[in-house]
Amino acid sequence: MGLENEQQRLTATLKIMAAVDQWGLSNEEIMTLLDFPKGLTRGRHLQKFRKDTPFPNEEQITARMKPLLGIIDALRTTYPRNLNMGPRWMRTPHRRMKQRTPIHTMLEDGDSGVITVLAELDCSYAWELSGSQRN
Repeated sequence: MGLENEQQRLTATLKIMAAVDQWGLSNEEIMTLLDFPKGLTRGRHLQKFRKDTPFPNEEQITARMKPLLGIIDALRTTYPRNLNMGPRWMRTPHRRMKQRTPIHTMLEDGDSGVITVLAELDCSYAWELSGSQRN
């Protein structure tokens, strides 16, 4: 999903906010996950992002949005028949994440945690990260 114009950013914002709400994140966790700069917004202001306001067009927020959208899409394709499994998977400890949940992995490890979760869900993304090339 492109994030070049306001409508694309709004669509992505709504998708991410719906997902983090399903995952049961607090306002503080949402701001940490989205890598909001300190002082940019307060937790109580997150409601506007659930309605009609796209996330700020800040480089670090945009950089975090892209892999989060990949995680959301990968959960949807991994569990197409049961929409409750995505949030459940995000809250289940995983061996390859040091027995942490994907949520905690992302919150505690920042960018590398988000990439770890995306690579776990999306084998094509993990393939790209490995540097492997198609013949």
